[in-house]
Amino acid sequence: MSTLYKTRVNAYGGRSGTIKSEDGILDMALALPKELGGKGRATNPEQLFAAGYAACFENAVIHVTRAQAHKVRDEDIEVSCEVGLVPNGEDGFKLVVALDAEIAGVEQSKAEEIVKAAHAVCPYSNAIRGNVDVTLTVFAQ
Repeated sequence: MSTLYKTRVNAYGGRSGTIKSEDGILDMALALPKELGGKGRATNPEQLFAAGYAACFENAVIHVTRAQAHKVRDEDIEVSCEVGLVPNGEDGFKLVVALDAEIAGVEQSKAEEIVKAAHAVCPYSNAIRGNVDVTLTVFAQ
């Protein structure tokens, strides 16, 4: 199997450090959220994960409709991803995810079918399946 794309990002200083991609496009400070006792004022790994998952899932929705009569276009879909950090009961932590997908121009049952298919092909969904609880909510317009 050939790799379609890969990238590398380096982290320095953990949750209160910085991250930088090998191409220099991503170069930013990190901060522990205020809710976890930090100063805030910068992004954190959970926000970055939520951003990546939302964008990737949105594209998965578009992808699964390419061969269908009604194609979902960029302007027809909005995905919101909430990532939570919770104790795992073993002195560690785990993630929980809620994905809200809003699709314009389709009936509710069709929107649910599309989102279910997208969840089966999305790389983020596939990477965390069985390890992270994901709640899907679908809204049709």
